[in-house]
Amino acid sequence: MKELRYYMRELHMFSGKVLYINMIAMVLISLLEGAGILLLVPMIQASGIIGEMAGASWLQNFFAFINKVPETWALPVVLLIYVILILFQTIIQQKLNVRNMQILIKFTNYIRLRIYRSLLEVEWSFFVKKRKSDLINMLTSEFGRFVNGINLCLQLLTSFLFTCIQICIAFCLSPSITLFVLVSGLLLSYFSRRFIKRSQSLGSRSTDIAKDYLSGITDHFNGVKDIKSNALERSRYTWLQTWCETVQKEQLAYAKLSNSSQLFYKVVSAILVALLIYASIQMFQSKPAQLLLIVLIFSRLWPRFTGLQSNLEQVGATIPVFQSFFQLQQQCEKWRELNLANQEKIVPLQIQEGLTCKNLSFQYKNEENAYALRNINLHIPVNSMTAIAGRSGAGKSTLIDLIMGLMQPDTGNVYLDQKPLTQTELPALRKEMSYVAQDPFLFNASIRDNLLVVRPAATEKEIWEALEFASAIFVKQLPQGLDTVIGDRGVRLSGGERQRLVLARAILRKPTILVLDEATSALDMENERHIQQALNRLKGQMTIIVIAHRLSTISNADQVIVIDKGEVVQTGTFADLAKDSKGLFHKLLGNQVTFLAEKTVSEAVQYY
Repeated sequence: MKELRYYMRELHMFSGKVLYINMIAMVLISLLEGAGILLLVPMIQASGIIGEMAGASWLQNFFAFINKVPETWALPVVLLIYVILILFQTIIQQKLNVRNMQILIKFTNYIRLRIYRSLLEVEWSFFVKKRKSDLINMLTSEFGRFVNGINLCLQLLTSFLFTCIQICIAFCLSPSITLFVLVSGLLLSYFSRRFIKRSQSLGSRSTDIAKDYLSGITDHFNGVKDIKSNALERSRYTWLQTWCETVQKEQLAYAKLSNSSQLFYKVVSAILVALLIYASIQMFQSKPAQLLLIVLIFSRLWPRFTGLQSNLEQVGATIPVFQSFFQLQQQCEKWRELNLANQEKIVPLQIQEGLTCKNLSFQYKNEENAYALRNINLHIPVNSMTAIAGRSGAGKSTLIDLIMGLMQPDTGNVYLDQKPLTQTELPALRKEMSYVAQDPFLFNASIRDNLLVVRPAATEKEIWEALEFASAIFVKQLPQGLDTVIGDRGVRLSGGERQRLVLARAILRKPTILVLDEATSALDMENERHIQQALNRLKGQMTIIVIAHRLSTISNADQVIVIDKGEVVQTGTFADLAKDSKGLFHKLLGNQVTFLAEKTVSEAVQYY
């Protein structure tokens, strides 16, 4: 419940005095409704209620003006007052509903933006530990439940205020009957706690089921090509069929709980009415007019108690959602690495000498006694081209992640010139860096939008220069050119076309550090040669770090760093490492090394 209280305090702080104004309006509506009930009294004066109600003589004075009205006009006057009161109540209720909706919409958007901002501010390691589909579920379907939970809390607050006013009015009519109903309501709350706990348990189950569904559907569409290629359609259908059976059981359980609670409330209501009337007649010899008053009070007051219980059950079902959002906020705060508000004020970092790794070690937390990197010492000079080579799983991409500050080393540090890379310098470093991954990412938008996302002010000329640099002139041949929409992750383009667009985007940013992680793996030899020539033109203008296996990509590097089992085993020029027949680099090159060892590096590049 602490999470629910936390968000209600947030709502209070966000809405401010508006919430208090709404509460006053709620009280006024309830008073008008109560006044409408009191007006029923003079309507049935002929039944003798006023005269027989103990302790309610003030009502006779309150409605004394009715006796002064001519008998033929008494009923129309009372009815007119009643209509006016209901009219005012309806108008205020309408205004109140709109204001409450404004509060709800603004507050939920405030929470939505705050959570999304928190996710933007956390470091990369946070996303490594989280399922993408779980976060998507939080910001979509679970957020809908969160909004519903806030709305239910507002309804609960309204019901509580209305109930308090109704109790006060009922006390004025008959303290003894009201006390009986009040005690009965408290007993009802005590014995119906199990419904609220069960509702909360089902709410937690609903959250887990929603996560499983979104996770499975996300996996389906991410891997639909593999599913079709490997004839896995039946297994995926079986998965969804099993999920449907699970959610069916959960929904039926919730329906049974709701029906059980309503049955409980109705049975208790019937028993209490019967007991109250029996006691009134047998023990207190109440007259018919008093019995009418009992029924009137009970019929107005008791539904308020059952309504509160129903609201509490519904709120209980949403408590797991509040807990999930509260935990996510705490985790984001723990993993926070930057302040989005200050990002535009960040001054790009100017590196004069280069990047240095000293005694760098890193271990993934789920791998005991296994270091992804151990005692890494290397230097990447500014405005040079450095290639990182090694077997698959040697730690090359992990090293790049540490250099870019996406993850923090367990020991050692990365130095910019002679200054350690800290959380303070990270935003400034990334302002000067462009990263091109092996698996290129593009937005479901036009080519123009995908390029301008890194530099909105880029001109048409600069866009085409970047495309030409990345050998992405194929864009000119598309029917809509730069305005061609490329689909989810660029699915309407080939793998090579996607990589060239991502590379063009990286160049358009005009970085001082360019990181290529197998960024040419999907290119044919001709386009890769164009990319290599472009990289050669960039040498001396920016710091280039390349992870690649193809010779055409790394053969002109100023230095090659070879990593094996998380350690640097060789460092040198391409030619020197190629000639070392005992080194790992020689083995990685295979049969190509024999040829390259007898030729100069430039001859090797020309050959390829």
